[in-house]
Amino acid sequence: MTARAALPPLALYVHVPWCVRKCPYCDFNSHGVGHGAVLPEAEYVEALIEDLDQDLALIEPRALRSIFIGGGTPSLLSPDAYVRLLEACEARLGFEPGIEITLEANPGTVERTRFEGYRQAGINRLSLGIQSFDDALLAELGRIHSGDDAERAVEAARAAGFYNFNLDLMHGLPGQSVEGALADIERALSLSPEHLSWYQLTLEPNTEFFSHPPRLPEEETLFDIQDEGHARLEAAGLERYEISAYARAGGVDRRARHNLNYWRFGDYLGIGAGAHGKLSRRDADGELTVTRRWKSRQPESYLKRRCDPRGFVAGQRQIERDEIGLEFLMNALRLVEGVPLELWQARTGLSNARLAAQTARARSMTLLAEDPGRIKASPRGLLFLNDLLALCESARVPLE
Repeated sequence: MTARAALPPLALYVHVPWCVRKCPYCDFNSHGVGHGAVLPEAEYVEALIEDLDQDLALIEPRALRSIFIGGGTPSLLSPDAYVRLLEACEARLGFEPGIEITLEANPGTVERTRFEGYRQAGINRLSLGIQSFDDALLAELGRIHSGDDAERAVEAARAAGFYNFNLDLMHGLPGQSVEGALADIERALSLSPEHLSWYQLTLEPNTEFFSHPPRLPEEETLFDIQDEGHARLEAAGLERYEISAYARAGGVDRRARHNLNYWRFGDYLGIGAGAHGKLSRRDADGELTVTRRWKSRQPESYLKRRCDPRGFVAGQRQIERDEIGLEFLMNALRLVEGVPLELWQARTGLSNARLAAQTARARSMTLLAEDPGRIKASPRGLLFLNDLLALCESARVPLE
């Protein structure tokens, strides 16, 4: 097998760091600029292309399987910006047939007017940051749209030709009841999304909510929300395939191709302010190494790197061989179906004996499914995923 054939699929993450207003729960690299701000759009797109060129010099080129444009609020940039960027990406790497190109968008009025332009630029999937349909909760979350705005955004997306879109919906919000969380689900279901990301609000360091915590639901309420919400989503034909992601069952596969590449420990380039990437290489002897790279975080500093001989990379780290197995498991075990056993060796370069040693205790506690051909969490393991991963991490196995 050649080195090229042995490498994982390749995806691209593009980060757009600006948003209208920073939300109090958000720990992403996003920078509020207010309404009507003039962004250095053309300069930023050219920086993204130069960033991509610098990364390409270090990798074995492969056609892109997916592109995800996240933020911040990527829909603050014009469709023309994405025409320029996507043409440059395709010219340099090529696109796999059926490539998935996702743009994160807010349901605000200005962004909605651009949906048709984004579709014409080549973007074929939207991810709409709804979070809730409850206007009071949206205000507490710092969102600048209403529940009605969210519904209009979905209508505009379909009218623009988007037949594949994701709705981001949070639960466990300040003071939220089981009934309130289920009401959000019902409103989301009325919009017939192909994909739903449904995840619990967590208080992350370096956020306003972490410094000044709101009153969140009790543990018992959170458990009931998750239990009843999961049952309602599956009853409506949305199948859970990842710990917090649901896709329309039957027909066309609407699972997020880009996210599946993450969970299967695929490779991805990361371009843009603060973007992260993960890249695999094989040396002449076939030895696999995996390196993580990250880019300059502040938008102004990132743009200045265009004239800096250091380039855009702020840092990189090769994953040590005694860490790579855990990183693989932290991703793969999020998938309900897990991953094929052969992916372990292909993506980590480690033996199956090491996998068995690293997961022995978790298996004895029935947190892993008894499936000889797959690495997957049991239903109990998915329920206690953090405990499962902690057991795998604590299994310090000498390298063979």
